[in-house]
Amino acid sequence: MDSIADITLRAKETAQQLRAVPGGKRADALNHMAEKLLLCRQELFDANAEDLKNAPGLSDAFQKRLRITDKIFDYMLNRLREAAALPDPVGRVLEGRTMPSGLQVRKIAVPIGVIAIIYEARPNVTTDAAAVAIKSGNAVILKGGSESIRTNKVLARAMRSAAREAGLPEDAIQLVESTDHAAVTELLKQDSCIDLVIPRGGKNLIRAVAEGTRIPVLKHYDGICHQYIAEDADPAVAIPVVVNSKCQRVEVCNALETLLVDAAIAPKILPDLAAALREKKVELRGCPETRRILPDCVPAEEADWDTEYLAPVLSIRIVHGVGEAMAHIAQHGSGHTDGILTTSLVLAERFIAGVDSASVLVNASTRLSGGGDYGMGAVVGISTGKLHARGPVGPNELCTSKFVVYGNGQLRS
Repeated sequence: MDSIADITLRAKETAQQLRAVPGGKRADALNHMAEKLLLCRQELFDANAEDLKNAPGLSDAFQKRLRITDKIFDYMLNRLREAAALPDPVGRVLEGRTMPSGLQVRKIAVPIGVIAIIYEARPNVTTDAAAVAIKSGNAVILKGGSESIRTNKVLARAMRSAAREAGLPEDAIQLVESTDHAAVTELLKQDSCIDLVIPRGGKNLIRAVAEGTRIPVLKHYDGICHQYIAEDADPAVAIPVVVNSKCQRVEVCNALETLLVDAAIAPKILPDLAAALREKKVELRGCPETRRILPDCVPAEEADWDTEYLAPVLSIRIVHGVGEAMAHIAQHGSGHTDGILTTSLVLAERFIAGVDSASVLVNASTRLSGGGDYGMGAVVGISTGKLHARGPVGPNELCTSKFVVYGNGQLRS
């Protein structure tokens, strides 16, 4: 098994080669990866079944993230193809000007270099990460969890083979096969070779990565997502949006965790909304005002407002006006995704301006927050920080920039 130092050194050398690879060739490699995955489909499903067999102690939500279904497999293929079809992010002119001296100054997009992605469970992160990294001309080092090692080995082997056959260095994609926690510790020491680390998983993992390295870290913290039902909301719109936000997939970061309901509409909308959610087996936890309308609701504790359940549980709080809703989000939100349900453009714009989150939605499900529904194709996570990228992180976000200057003999006076 290769050492971490060897893996990162090869990645650094490969990143330098990738800078000269044309965008069309990188796109061809991604399409070829999708073809390779189709050829090893049964091998992949067998490996995934073995991983699941060896993960009986994991929670139902964790096992659901680990399992590859037909739908997830199609998703993985589609994300590779969608990334291939996107415009090449490398070489974009971000800004430019001609100075009075005749000096032509351009700022262009270039690859970051070597990206290390440390994640848990979800095998689709393996293909998403490869898609985004290769599309943006970066070398990627993948460190999945021990629970998905068999699945990830099949994926990495297929994608490396596809890269090689398409004329790219196969070390553009490398998988750390060691399941020892010490491998992560060693990986985080490689600041001379790795340019960016992206952790995907629970906040304990993210905090441990951020505190354990000198390499810049793109953080994806909690998804404590809110919907605010304003007093003028249309129940015919609001109820399906809330149900989809919470129930479409409960175990993901953009699922709804706290519902804020304006006091003026609460008596009218909450009974029907509660019935729709309970039909989906969602446990409701409410503030005292909520429980006056829904007496069989579980009493919400203060900790509920700061909890990412990733489960069929929803906390509900009645608020008095948009200002109180925004104050609650500012205090308890995670800066991931928050939405408003309203028929007023003025109210919507006030909410947009006042809520400091990576995504703010109007009359739409929080589950839409992500790369595919934003037209970005594959992404490697949703950054809740404010520097270098914010929100879904796709190929454009895995580029940095450099200045390119053309002159004809200009000198500094």
